[in-house]
Amino acid sequence: MGEDTRSEVYAELAAVGPYGAKPGHALITMVEPHPGQERAYNRWYEDDHFVAGAMAMPWMFAGRRWVATRDLQLLRRPADSAVARPVTTGCYLSTYWVTEGRYDEHMRWTVAINKRLNRDDRVHRARTHVFTAFHDHETTVYRDGTAGPRDVHALDHPYRGLVLEVVDAPSPERRGELLAWLRTEHLPERLAGSPAAMVTVFAPTPLPGDRMTYVKQVEGLGTRLTLLWFLEGDPREQWRERFGGLGEAVAGTGLGRVELVAPFIPTVVGTDRYVDQLR
Repeated sequence: MGEDTRSEVYAELAAVGPYGAKPGHALITMVEPHPGQERAYNRWYEDDHFVAGAMAMPWMFAGRRWVATRDLQLLRRPADSAVARPVTTGCYLSTYWVTEGRYDEHMRWTVAINKRLNRDDRVHRARTHVFTAFHDHETTVYRDGTAGPRDVHALDHPYRGLVLEVVDAPSPERRGELLAWLRTEHLPERLAGSPAAMVTVFAPTPLPGDRMTYVKQVEGLGTRLTLLWFLEGDPREQWRERFGGLGEAVAGTGLGRVELVAPFIPTVVGTDRYVDQLR
């Protein structure tokens, strides 16, 4: 008997379960290609993995890649980051939205397809996962209220930059306080008059036990929040004024510690632009 694709199952699955237009979950993954492998990694990821290992999967409905050239890497803080060691590590970032309520179904598919990709030798192994985690969406704060793109559009809208911020609360019990302060005070104040149109806030979830061995288990479960700042301008513009004091602002409340503030710009799809500016 030949390979059974059981195509009728797809019609059955499409008829049940959530299918709203909302990013209920996200995959956020920051990766460092090994020295000398930058171009090979970029082409593998964009030509194959971005599609077969991500966008072709059920319930992953938007994705975008970002890059940190060397000058952007040198803007990162803090120097003693618990996320990236050294803090400049991780020059490529990929962000994906997953339909709300479809986390479990997507995870079962992604584990299975990545096992298949490994078996078929379609995985570029000369890379290190610096920060890779699936997340649940907690909140989105907008600069302009109801005007402009929503979070569902964020990975498709032509934003010129993104800042990845990772904040750890001192305990799981304090993370709710940290989130409330971010949502109602800190982020609205920081967004006002800034080049950032929105900030999406996520909480990481544990990776499955049968994940690929080259992806380490998520750290900071229960205490960590991951923020994505979507910028209408180049992150190098007004960097110090807009992002220089994030760590101090959080620390001053006693609600947490900023473990990473890292700026990125979008890759140019189908090209190797910026590959020669990573070191």
